[in-house]
Amino acid sequence: MATLREVIDRHAAAQPGAPFLFAPEPGTELTYAGLRATALALGEELAGRGIEPGEVVSYMLPNGMAAAGVFLGAMYGGYVVSPVSLLAQDALIEHTLAHSATRIVFAAPEFVPRLRTIVARIGSRAIVRPASPDDLELRPASGSGSGRAPDAATPAMLMYTSGTTGAPKGALLSHGNLVHAGRSVVAAHEFAPSDRVLSSLPLYHVNGQCIGTISPLVAGGSIVMPHRFSASQWWALVERYRPTWLNVVPTIIAYLLNGPDLTGAQAEACRRIRFARSASAPLPPEHHRAFEARFGISVLEAMGLTECASVAFANPLDPGARKVGSPGRPLGLEARVVAPNGAELGVGERGEIELRGANVMVGYHRDPEATARTLRAGGWLATGDLGFRDADGFYFITGRLKELIIKGGENIAPREIDEALLQHPAVLEAAAVGVPDREYGQEILACVVLKPGAACSETDLRAHCLATLGRYKTPKAFRFLAELPKGPSGKVQRLRLATDAGGADAANVGGSPGGTTVGS
Repeated sequence: MATLREVIDRHAAAQPGAPFLFAPEPGTELTYAGLRATALALGEELAGRGIEPGEVVSYMLPNGMAAAGVFLGAMYGGYVVSPVSLLAQDALIEHTLAHSATRIVFAAPEFVPRLRTIVARIGSRAIVRPASPDDLELRPASGSGSGRAPDAATPAMLMYTSGTTGAPKGALLSHGNLVHAGRSVVAAHEFAPSDRVLSSLPLYHVNGQCIGTISPLVAGGSIVMPHRFSASQWWALVERYRPTWLNVVPTIIAYLLNGPDLTGAQAEACRRIRFARSASAPLPPEHHRAFEARFGISVLEAMGLTECASVAFANPLDPGARKVGSPGRPLGLEARVVAPNGAELGVGERGEIELRGANVMVGYHRDPEATARTLRAGGWLATGDLGFRDADGFYFITGRLKELIIKGGENIAPREIDEALLQHPAVLEAAAVGVPDREYGQEILACVVLKPGAACSETDLRAHCLATLGRYKTPKAFRFLAELPKGPSGKVQRLRLATDAGGADAANVGGSPGGTTVGS
């Protein structure tokens, strides 16, 4: 199986009545035969609208039957799928629709007027096609053919990066990239058709797409896909659908830790869960250990990038072999750490992490210069992540090239400060950033979200940091926020925090609980 079309056809033939997708809100189920039928019907509608295989199909839909149908059905027919984030501002939507030359956008009713206005403003020929999140309302296919059968090299997915600096870049992934990534996850986690995942990560983000959807598809397993994450409903879904693994991000773990306790029936259902897979952002060790202790579910930390179909590192299945604080060993590809001059570094030496493998993207769409900067000699992908590997082959991430705080010439990894703050009992989330300072070049600003009902002052946090980090790494200022700005994966947008600080000296940056909130 080299393409997603071949994967779907194989399972539809071998287990047509087996469930593929459960949609909790309407209480509906899609079988593998139903998935193939949806793909065929979608292909006929696109062809009927004059949209050719190889052209771009988009959707702006919450999780559910419609989003999954467009996501997989478009690729099945040889089209390139490019989702639109539900959180995107107009400028980002304009850029992605124009840059991708999208031909059609399947949109939930609340987004239709806005999208039509944007399409008219940019002069796009894209069709805005209304769709219920739970039903695409496709006519049954009249034949057995749909679009053009893709091969492994056929472009399948166009994903625009978060764009913390400059215009977002479109990472182009092929069928071969996606199938290799799915196979790598299936092999590493020993997935079987009996496995079922509960995943609320959005289908406009690569984790929800590749880990939460494509890897279960490759395994012939099933997915429980609510419209969105809800801490109050999470364990009820576990009890109702009995998943064998959970696909989460650190933000979900943090909210579950501050959510309701399990009922007896929910605790019993949890015993069926093999593990919770956490990725898309570093998982604080304090939350890792607390989640395992409270819920009795082992946490398998992993890491991926959009540019490699969300697959890069993963910890082993054996809890005793995992390393808390590490995303694990390379998964389905090669990895190395390099110095600024490109020389490969050894064990314990810190530098930029590079990746090479069959799931690494084709390149950035219509951007050869960015592709050349990122895909280096020998096929190595420059990740922009800083870190090191230990003697056992586990990798550790210490920060991002563009997020490093350089205070007085010394590099400080923001994550070290985050983790120290998370040890304080009143802190729910924390993110450290560098802000301009006349004396040191940069000083440290810590943005903090307190746990509901918790009371804590800047003086308390400073004393805590002095004890855990020492004076040099203790933030000069603290800002209390209602929430941290995040991308669709739940990853904190540090550069946005730094920008929203207004370029002020750290001495002038402050706040108190209930004060100014940065982002949303």
